Amino acid sequence: MDKNKQAIAHMQENKFEEAAALFTEVIEENPNDPVGYINFGNLLFHVNDLPRAQRFFEKAIELDEHAATAYYGLGNLFYEQALYPKAQENFQKAVELGLEEADVYFLLGMTFQHQEHYKLALPYLLRATELDPEDADSLFQYGLTLAQSDHLKDAEEIFRKVLTIETNHSDANYNLGVIALFEDRLEQALAFFEEALRIQPEHVLAANGKEKTEGLLKK
Repeated sequence: MDKNKQAIAHMQENKFEEAAALFTEVIEENPNDPVGYINFGNLLFHVNDLPRAQRFFEKAIELDEHAATAYYGLGNLFYEQALYPKAQENFQKAVELGLEEADVYFLLGMTFQHQEHYKLALPYLLRATELDPEDADSLFQYGLTLAQSDHLKDAEEIFRKVLTIETNHSDANYNLGVIALFEDRLEQALAFFEEALRIQPEHVLAANGKEKTEGLLKK
């Protein structure tokens, strides 16, 4: 096993000092190879040393401006700090350079969602669900963004799909309740709100939706 792989294995076992020592050796032995810097950047990001992580990712890009995973690392770093335009720029660069992973598409879509550019988020969140169709979080966020873009029928289909993967998904039930309420399917809406509250009794929005629906049913 080479030193990079050994160090990554140490990271996975939360042996961060051992990982850092090996990554340092890798960089000293191959100072012009961006991989060591990217891996050390990932380690620093993992232990929340964001300023140093940024320097390592930037050094990797300085050595190889086509290092897609370095841009992905920077994107994660800026996303963590809620610097969504900067995160977006780096995730887009990673995608342009050929990084074809569900996570980068998901996070790129989420940068647009956080900036309330819902329609721009859709193709990236869709791609994330295509690359990892069993990921309930990606699927839910795609459904939510469809709903925010006024594609309610498509959103309902996606939320139902989320429930086939994760049956106890309170937010999927809540959003199905909202769509049903919007379309005057009051009995259905009530059932979805009640299911959301069964799963998560403190779900304030579902409680409000239930109360509103019960009021409409009494009229």
